[in-house]
Amino acid sequence: MNQLQAKKAFVTGGTRGIGKGIVLALARAGADVAFTFRSSVSEANDIKIALENLGVKALPIQCNAASIDETQKAVDTAIDFLGGLDIVVNNAGITRDNLLMRMSEDQFNEVIQNNLNSVFNVTKAVMRQLLKQKSGSIINISSVVGNSGNPGQANYAASKAGMNAFTKSVAKELGSRNIRCNAIAPGFIATEMTEVLDQEQVAKWMESVPLKRSGSPEDVANLVVFLGSDSSSYITGQVINVCGGMQI
Repeated sequence: MNQLQAKKAFVTGGTRGIGKGIVLALARAGADVAFTFRSSVSEANDIKIALENLGVKALPIQCNAASIDETQKAVDTAIDFLGGLDIVVNNAGITRDNLLMRMSEDQFNEVIQNNLNSVFNVTKAVMRQLLKQKSGSIINISSVVGNSGNPGQANYAASKAGMNAFTKSVAKELGSRNIRCNAIAPGFIATEMTEVLDQEQVAKWMESVPLKRSGSPEDVANLVVFLGSDSSSYITGQVINVCGGMQI
């Protein structure tokens, strides 16, 4: 319950799906949490109340993580509110799926900006604080398609592959300052977004998963809690799959 007692966390894209699961799991483990959202004000306020009911400090911050200026302001606001920063979770991301022959330049660039540039923006923004205190855990939410690729997702796969390489580079640059950086690569996770997919296609996907089921946001969030805790103090530069054996 108190695995993250007194820890301070910053999460991007924290109001839906995996992000919401991460925010709630961090709070249940005892961390104070600041989280960003793009437009869902009522959902952000509901989550804030839920976190405060768990006995932790909570702050929703409206921010487009693809903007470096907005990101810096959001991080500064979070640090002032929390009184420091121990855990950083880069979760914000989008999809704009299309076959490559039909994919527009805007569809490609929008995904790269939201999924990859945002990770650069947040990491740059938190670096001064983490370097000053000589500690911190940065956790990037990637995807198994960053390793395998996926038809119709050239933009998304490229953004996640870039995130994986970015993660390893940051781990090597900052490891001597006791700052760790890891990535989590979820497979098929059941969220609001997946509910609208064709269920026949989903069933076919499940057949390729050794555990024969989808994952939940909590499956990802539990690993975030571990990587944010002192129990993972010798783990850095890793891309860890949470995929039910989809990739072995």
